[in-house]
Amino acid sequence: MSKIHPTAIIEPGAQLDASVEVGPYAIVGAHVVIGARTTIGSHSVIEGHTTIGEDNRIGHYASVGGRPQDMKYKDEPTRLEIGNRNTIREFTTIHTGTVQDASLTSVGDDCWIMAYVHVGHDCRLGSNVIMSSNAQLAGHVTVGDHAIVGGMSGVHQFVRIGAHSMLGGASALVQDVPPFVIAAGNKAEPHGINVEGLRRRGFSAEAISALRAAYRVVYKSGLSLEEAKAQLRELSTAGGDGDAPVTAFSDFIATSQRGIIR
Repeated sequence: MSKIHPTAIIEPGAQLDASVEVGPYAIVGAHVVIGARTTIGSHSVIEGHTTIGEDNRIGHYASVGGRPQDMKYKDEPTRLEIGNRNTIREFTTIHTGTVQDASLTSVGDDCWIMAYVHVGHDCRLGSNVIMSSNAQLAGHVTVGDHAIVGGMSGVHQFVRIGAHSMLGGASALVQDVPPFVIAAGNKAEPHGINVEGLRRRGFSAEAISALRAAYRVVYKSGLSLEEAKAQLRELSTAGGDGDAPVTAFSDFIATSQRGIIR
């Protein structure tokens, strides 16, 4: 039995694995590639130069691979790449990239993207990212592995959200959130280390303690950011489980272009 509903439209040129399921009235464009066991819900539109990996579940009425919402876009063949085992729920929109960036929007593996989420052009989502309903990412946003973006949140263009961080619901984020940090509010402010999330992911007590110390240096010591950076470099060479996460924390801050929330 065919796994493509007879009312679905698969444009000539589209490449679908034989195991892909496409629901009623869905549309798959000519430049789309879809891997094994991925399912496309009814009325969804998959278009553009879009590559989707294996075992993804795309809900009803999703719009994936659409044109960037960028007035500079002139129909260049920019891309969207989605990895494996992602869940993308109803009414989500994910757009392709622009030539002003790397011409690519990307989503990693094992992400959970809830209803009405928007992922703008040139965004880069890592793996195991959770985006709650109605979370909105402007263009050029980077979200690190295992980060959580709360529902009804809005993220300014070019902002970075570090790995293992958490942005609370209904937040407005206009600067970078360092890895491992909890942020919330309008405008979003830091609220400590994401201790419970780190414990669930197997971080040792020593690593969490080191991150707490690093957080205090940046946010509680009264030091300038440049002074704090110097102390972070010392903390990252203490020896032990804390060195790698503190280094990641320190490197993220050192490379921030928009500045970190503080």
